[in-house]
Amino acid sequence: MFGSLGFTELILILVIVLIIFGAGKLPQLGEGLGKAIKGFKKSVHEADAIEAEAQALAAQQQAAAPAQAITAAPVQSMTVDQPAAVAQPASRA
Repeated sequence: MFGSLGFTELILILVIVLIIFGAGKLPQLGEGLGKAIKGFKKSVHEADAIEAEAQALAAQQQAAAPAQAITAAPVQSMTVDQPAAVAQPASRA
């Protein structure tokens, strides 16, 4: 059931908890433990949902990237092999 803990050990632990906290505190202790477990499960499911959403977004971006590369015109670099002719001011005679 709980690894190497047997039924006798679990009863002994329950009796010790009952002695320490008393019968009046056990319902509050159980309620707090239940809320903690519920909150933990909720946060795990939210984290899974956020992770799945991020993976879906990444997949959409990867699918859109090749389409953008195909439709985009290739960029040509402008290199200057020869200097441009510089206009000289007309001389006045």
